[in-house]
Formats: sequence, structure tokens, C-alpha cells
Amino acid sequence: MAGVRGPGESRAAAMAVEQDMFDAVVMADERFHGEGYQEGYEEGSSLGIVEGRQYGTLHGAKIGSEIGCYRGFALAWKCLLHSGAGEKDSRKMKVVEALIALLQHFPYDDPTYERLHEDLDRIRGKFKQLCSLLNVHPDFKVAAGGSGLAF
Repeated sequence: MAGVRGPGESRAAAMAVEQDMFDAVVMADERFHGEGYQEGYEEGSSLGIVEGRQYGTLHGAKIGSEIGCYRGFALAWKCLLHSGAGEKDSRKMKVVEALIALLQHFPYDDPTYERLHEDLDRIRGKFKQLCSLLNVHPDFKVAAGGSGLAF
């Protein structure tokens, strides 16, 4: 008899339905946890990209401004020292030329350059050396830790 069930069959079917409902609840928790994690990860990634871009733009502009000031300073002093080229000025002129050479080889268009901060520290050091030789105290302050012009 295909349509008639015994007393044990309906009980087994009821337990199977209960088990399926229990599994659905447990699996829903895991599924929602996974979906929430995925959504949070995607949103965090996109916000991280935006925040990273803003941070990079800000600090790139600071470094560019600093390098531009050094370049203008060096070129102005090169012109001033060239006009009064004495033996005493030859050492100053060598330091100016060395600073200009460092500035010309600075990787302006490669933010992934591995030695960017090392080169920037060399430029800062050469600038300080030049200021000392010229006995000049610039209007801006070169900070030791990081991009450091403070106008």
C-alpha cells in the first residue's frame, strides 16, 4: 500500500523535518556571518583605497613642496655664487652642484621607489650643509622626522 504509512514512518518524517529546520537555523547563522564578513571586507577595502589615495596625495604634495623649495634655493644660490666666483666660493658651489644633482636624480614620478626616504634624507642633509656653509637661516624649518617644511 503506497498511500498508507505506519506509525513509525510519520514520526521519522517529523524528526527529519525538525532536523532540517534546526540545520537551516544553524546554517543561516554561518551563512549570515560569512555574508557579513564579505560585505565588510569589500566595504573596508574600498574605503581603504580612498583613504590611502587621500593620504598619499597629501604627503606627496608635502614632499613635492619641500623638494621644490630646495631646488629653488639651490638654483638661486648657484646664480649668486656664479657671479662672485672666488676661491672661497668654490666649496660652496660644489655643495650647490651636489644638491642640484641629488634633486635632478630624485624619482618624482615613482612613488614605489624603494629608497625614496633615504634619498630625501640625503637631500635634506645636503641642504643643511649648504645653509651652514652660506651661513643662511631659511625662513622655513626642516623637520628631522618626515616631510618637514613648516612655513
